[in-house]
Amino acid sequence: MAAPKPKVVIVGAGFGGLSTAVKLSKAPVDITIIDRCNHHLFQPLLYQVATAGLSPADIAWPVRSILRKQANARVILGEVTAIDSTDRVVECDAGLIHYDYLVLATGAQHAYFGNEKWATFAHGLKRIEDATYIRRQILLAFEYAEMEAEQDKRDRYLTFVIVGAGPTGVELAGALIELSRKALAADFRSIDPRQARIILIEAGDQVLPSFPDPLSIFAQKALEKLGVEVLLGTPVTHCDETGVNLGQRRIEASTILWAAGVAASPAGQWLGAECDNVGRIKVNQDLSILGFPDVYAIGDTVSLNGQDGQPLPGIAPVAKQQGRYVAQRIEASVTGKEDPGPFRYRFMGNLATIGRKAAVIDFGFVKLKGWFAWWIWGLAHIYYLIGMRNRLLVAIQWLWSYFTFQSGGRLITEPDNR
Repeated sequence: MAAPKPKVVIVGAGFGGLSTAVKLSKAPVDITIIDRCNHHLFQPLLYQVATAGLSPADIAWPVRSILRKQANARVILGEVTAIDSTDRVVECDAGLIHYDYLVLATGAQHAYFGNEKWATFAHGLKRIEDATYIRRQILLAFEYAEMEAEQDKRDRYLTFVIVGAGPTGVELAGALIELSRKALAADFRSIDPRQARIILIEAGDQVLPSFPDPLSIFAQKALEKLGVEVLLGTPVTHCDETGVNLGQRRIEASTILWAAGVAASPAGQWLGAECDNVGRIKVNQDLSILGFPDVYAIGDTVSLNGQDGQPLPGIAPVAKQQGRYVAQRIEASVTGKEDPGPFRYRFMGNLATIGRKAAVIDFGFVKLKGWFAWWIWGLAHIYYLIGMRNRLLVAIQWLWSYFTFQSGGRLITEPDNR
């Protein structure tokens, strides 16, 4: 009777977790992927669902479908609640799952910097549910404004505040201003959607702070040219259901979107592992968790510096490279192959789009901006989508939107509970 194969348990089916599983497809191991969602989400395009440019099915794909041809992998729909590292058991609502190697790829969650009550009024964007909720709030704001007779209340409905000017905030602002200026411009009779105010608030002194200064300056000017109001050096000091405070200044707004920060998942707490101040697990250079040699953490779950001494960003290329690397380490341990050495991140570039006509791209050796960069950005995102069907649908949707200024996902799917 053949000896049982080593059990690899992967928690999370995001970019990192899937990359680990796929890389181990031919390794002599049994893989179990646990995720509380049944789909893999292409997060870089989540903002387009939130602003009614794409539907959720365009950017998500069932995990079972992705892995259906991988005989050594199984998928469990469940939520992990604890890990027993002594008995090597993952506890989840689907039962106890034993492991020989464990990979934590649990991603990140919203961070409100100690003001967690703001989450009720300022919604973040991490999941499909977040995107559809935000889409509903945005579209309802225009509907309420159409029915409102009082000018002050109408103005509040037509004011949208985005907190945080990183890539998510910039992309939300660009897409939202174009939704109001183009896609919705002729749809209403009592209001002019083009008069909507889109306000992007950043506590720091520039938008896209992770980009080189020339690209950051270009992005700010491109946003302002579209009509976005950019407020720099102005941290939010209070947030409620009717707007935000910036020190002594008050902005009345019915819709507040939070793109100002992230915190790690509670994965470090499951193990009692050493974490940084936002909950990211500290790991060795081989991505194993300090004190837990057969447990790895990757992606947004991890606190790790690159070769330049700076923290690695929470972006898809980092998670995918780490996932493939951990798979190599596990396969080397199981088969006796050569150890791959410490993890080294290969910089793949930094990209952000500003509306439908401009983007900024930092490839390190070359920096691009404007219309040509937008097409490079689009091609890169379509290429990395899971499944040919998704790529084709997104390409067609984008081309349709580009030439007609129409959005394909402007649906309010839940009742009005005002």
